[in-house]
Amino acid sequence: MGHIESIEKQTDNKFLNMYHLKFTDRAGVDRDYYYCSRNPEDKLKIKTHELVSEGICIYAVTREEHPRLALVHEYRFPVDEEIYTLPAGLIDPGEDAGQAAAREIKEETGFHFTEYTGGEAFCRKPFFLVPGFSDEPGTAVFGFVDDLDGKPENESSEWIESLLADKKEARRILNEEKVSVRTAFLMFEYLQMPDDEPFRFLECREQ
Repeated sequence: MGHIESIEKQTDNKFLNMYHLKFTDRAGVDRDYYYCSRNPEDKLKIKTHELVSEGICIYAVTREEHPRLALVHEYRFPVDEEIYTLPAGLIDPGEDAGQAAAREIKEETGFHFTEYTGGEAFCRKPFFLVPGFSDEPGTAVFGFVDDLDGKPENESSEWIESLLADKKEARRILNEEKVSVRTAFLMFEYLQMPDDEPFRFLECREQ
């Protein structure tokens, strides 16, 4: 059920734009709403209602006896802080989510990524990230990292430190550091998984 009466683009930026919506609330009062989108005007989810992933986050572990989780400690401008996150990025034209994950892992950490394709299919569908102020959906990609001595390929505008966290370090990070919410939720899963089944949570087994 739609409530939007009009939409106006307010900015003209290459990467992200602000939109002004007008709607009438349940009390009959005219109201304003603002949100942002990376999409061109003809691809706004308001107009297409398509669920197509625009970005990925990557849950990747080592193949060691006691798997470690690949994380990045990255400076983020909106909070002026270094935040712990999973490797992540946008899906480039012509890529699928797995290809984007391999590219982003290589760029951010230098590691080689092999996608894990087991588990429930719905674990890989696009989900909206922050629908209160953006129309961007993202997909989680799961897999293994190898070639752990590889060199990252960060741009000069990026401040990224890659790390491999064991469960003790993951607990410390969750307790003491600033972490993105989707990273935190997947770290919760990492802490619960047995070493010999690091992706068991993707099976979503019925109780």
